[in-house]
Amino acid sequence: MTTFMGRILGAAKLDANLYEEVEADTGGTRQAMAVVVLGSVAAGVGTAGSGLGLMLMVVVAALIGWFVLAYLTYWIGTRLLPEPQTSATHGELLRTIGFANSPSLLRVLGVIPGLHEIVFTVTGIWMLVATVIAVRQALDYRGTLRAVGVCALGWLIQVILLVIVLVVLGG
Repeated sequence: MTTFMGRILGAAKLDANLYEEVEADTGGTRQAMAVVVLGSVAAGVGTAGSGLGLMLMVVVAALIGWFVLAYLTYWIGTRLLPEPQTSATHGELLRTIGFANSPSLLRVLGVIPGLHEIVFTVTGIWMLVATVIAVRQALDYRGTLRAVGVCALGWLIQVILLVIVLVVLGG
């Protein structure tokens, strides 16, 4: 079994075998959660000026977003767009999508003057690609296009839910 740091690096390298490993490791959910938490803390530091209260809110929002996206991709991938060999659990998607957040650890570099926009843009695109690979592996898809569709639909639903929550809360 790969070390925690090895898993983070493998996920960031977009290694499909690493995503298969974390998918199968039922004990790896806490590690995946740690990646999400560390990535959101790195983003908070990289945004320079984020206070502790704001950083705590970002961590909580990241954890909720991770859980919701994993559930949405699980449901969409296994119920709406499955392939004949598709077999997955919510936990498998939690683990793979959690590790797909590995590039977010580099967002701490956004604190360097002049690098914030590029660091956040590059890591954002990188995480999108990693998430598609994570979903493809967790849902046992033969190709990538269906995984792109599942991710796009999941992200769209998540954005709609976020807008509804903000409207209800008066934001």
